[in-house]
Amino acid sequence: MDSLTQLTFGAACGEAVLGKKVGRKALLWGAVLGTIPDLDVFIPLGGPVNDFVYHRGFSHSLFLLALMSPIIAWLITKVHSETKRYYRRWVLLCFLVLEASVLLDLLTIYGTQIFWPFDTTPMAIPILFIIDPFFTLPILIGVLSALLIKRNRFLGHRINTIGLIFSLGYTVWAFGAGEFVERRVTEKLARQGVSYSRIISSPAPFTTLLWRVVGIDKDQYFETYFSLFDKDTPLFVDFYPRNLALMTGIEEHPPVVKLKWFTRGYYAFSTVDENVIMTDLRMGSEPDYVFRFKVAKLNNLHPNPIDDQRFKTRQDWRRLAWVWKRIWNVMPER
Repeated sequence: MDSLTQLTFGAACGEAVLGKKVGRKALLWGAVLGTIPDLDVFIPLGGPVNDFVYHRGFSHSLFLLALMSPIIAWLITKVHSETKRYYRRWVLLCFLVLEASVLLDLLTIYGTQIFWPFDTTPMAIPILFIIDPFFTLPILIGVLSALLIKRNRFLGHRINTIGLIFSLGYTVWAFGAGEFVERRVTEKLARQGVSYSRIISSPAPFTTLLWRVVGIDKDQYFETYFSLFDKDTPLFVDFYPRNLALMTGIEEHPPVVKLKWFTRGYYAFSTVDENVIMTDLRMGSEPDYVFRFKVAKLNNLHPNPIDDQRFKTRQDWRRLAWVWKRIWNVMPER
């Protein structure tokens, strides 16, 4: 999830667990704890592809964070010695926020190595977009209430609890929506005779009412969208080439190997000028993908490996208007 959500969620948990005991210190430390796992973005890991595939690695390990919880709690009580009698609650807070922050990241499509170091496979249960106002706003309102309502501390604490309940309830809704979408999309693709070897769905930007679906079938992939209001409307499926021939000769090039592993097969190649570009098809939408990397240069139509470089594309935010219309089963041109 985005940094604001992680910070706010941590603060809300801090208030819920220790707010009545230690006051606004719980909010502050909850916010700090919520941001700790994502601080690995400041660690250089050896290049753009390494930074991409190893983000959410060791710092998102459920095992490592569980071991760190009592240590961090001990450090907090060193800073606030007057709260030593609440050490166990501090441990609970550290454990709860650190583990929950990682599990929130698990609910986005990026991929999180929650079982590091025993299993470094990036796990994802993509039921939330990285920024989802329906998840974030209730806890943000609760945290601001706990922070700003000074005359009635109990009221602020209660609003914070209600905000957490709303957000967690929304997560349950998202799980249900994801299951429904997977079932309905599978049925529709079968009726329409669309073949694929693998398929993945994830929420469109800022909503769980519209879902983007990507399927892989040998040297092509397709993209389609499903709205919860679609009923029996056929899926509009767009097909695109993966250009796997561009991988010939660079199959063992480390950036290519790592991207194939990290994307779990959802990748494609393209050319821009003389550059061979490898794209993660899971994040973004056609043709504006978030993560694209230069991995080779063409020399007499043959790719030669190069040091990986991030190939940035400008996001067209006007597409949000398309998303809004598509939610309501309107089929606007893109």
